[in-house]
Amino acid sequence: MSFEIKLPLFEGPFDLLLFFIQRDELDIHDIPISKITNDFLDYLHRLEEMNVDVASEFILVAATLMRIKSKMLLPRPTFDEEGNEVDPREEFVKHLLEYKRYKSVVGQFAEMEGKELTKEKRGNIIKEIKSLAAATNVEAELQHIDLYKLLKVFEKVMSRYEIEKNKPKHEIVPYAFTISGQKDFILNTLSDSEKKSFTDIIALEPTKIGVIFNFLAILELLQLQLISLHLGEGFNNFWVEKLEGEKEKVG
Repeated sequence: MSFEIKLPLFEGPFDLLLFFIQRDELDIHDIPISKITNDFLDYLHRLEEMNVDVASEFILVAATLMRIKSKMLLPRPTFDEEGNEVDPREEFVKHLLEYKRYKSVVGQFAEMEGKELTKEKRGNIIKEIKSLAAATNVEAELQHIDLYKLLKVFEKVMSRYEIEKNKPKHEIVPYAFTISGQKDFILNTLSDSEKKSFTDIIALEPTKIGVIFNFLAILELLQLQLISLHLGEGFNNFWVEKLEGEKEKVG
């Protein structure tokens, strides 16, 4: 005998969280993060068992909940600039309350839209704006904003702008040399003389990158037994000479 499990589909992860909070009569300002994380993950696992695609926003909220849970398990609390202990749930609860406010007016907007679709528009915009202002209580939200808070926000925005503007920029410049190219260059240079000193070879490409590539090319030619090296007095210089077999090829 088989059983079929049917789960309600929620519009988004915050909708699911509000359902858990209302179902268990939890305090939204003091969420038991461990319990609500387990309930949220259990719901996602049930969706996976039913082969239902889990949206990315559900996965993001699940990761956020687990991150908050791990922070609350740490023995070291974090403090803000004023020395007050920071609750890891604070920012998440703030987003949840904001979603709850939007959700509370969605039904009113849908009802208003339905009424407006059943009648001809007469341009009574002032009454509609007053109705929206009364529903969202805009004045109550703005009454706590003062000049100091606005200046603090402006200061943070300008600080972020300066950081972004002064970020180091890395520019990649392709080298005009290759090891194989410099090998041919050195062999052609040695064709004009019996041997040539390393200082003379450096003088042909006096840049730092040129010296490095020429030195690496000499080491590779030495490994391939196409040239030989002769140390000079004091070991401060050496001479590069093409081997006899290579001379005959050139000749």
